[in-house]
Amino acid sequence: MNFQTSGANLYYEQCGSGEPIILLHGNGEDHKIFDKAVPLLQKSFTVYSVDTRGHGQSSPVTEFHYDDMAGDIYQFITGLGLEKPTVYGFSDGGIVALLLAIKYPDLMSRIIISGANVSPYGIEPRWRMLFKLIYMFTKKPQYRLMLEEPNIPDHQLASIRIPVFLTAGSKDMIRLSHTQRIANTIPGCQANIYFGEGHSGYVVHSELIAKHILDVCGK
Repeated sequence: MNFQTSGANLYYEQCGSGEPIILLHGNGEDHKIFDKAVPLLQKSFTVYSVDTRGHGQSSPVTEFHYDDMAGDIYQFITGLGLEKPTVYGFSDGGIVALLLAIKYPDLMSRIIISGANVSPYGIEPRWRMLFKLIYMFTKKPQYRLMLEEPNIPDHQLASIRIPVFLTAGSKDMIRLSHTQRIANTIPGCQANIYFGEGHSGYVVHSELIAKHILDVCGK
């Protein structure tokens, strides 16, 4: 299915029944990363798996900004009339979820985020250097995005009033100290570290993240 926002045509898939949950993938991915999670989640939720702008089957863009992605998902939620959805976001999707919680405090019931950062310097230096080199040679806008955004200050994180559940891998490309800073700044944020996991192993094509979502949502 497709949903037209003011700036993009978003492709999404819908399945299941129950309260709504929106799944947001990371940079350079699409909704298919949740192929193992959706069969578990659809037993308890109406699941909306979205390709963000410039990804998957959604309309292409020449540049990326997290604020634009957040605006798309806000229009998606309000346009479809979704009542207080849960939003799960992985990596870039987690950044979008944080921006939504900051800008639209009454929009969602909760957010669950994995491997998210609030500054480019939250990325481990060796990974940031790799992305700089890739961008230098390819000029791909998705790498420029990671090098320049997001820039979410602590006072905005501290303004979030809905429940936030944060996960990361102990070997994540996001610095653990950065993840802990996010958890300590958001009121009541619950953090869970997957020991031995990297950035994506417990999320991409995995049932583990679905089990975590079901657990924190009391399903």
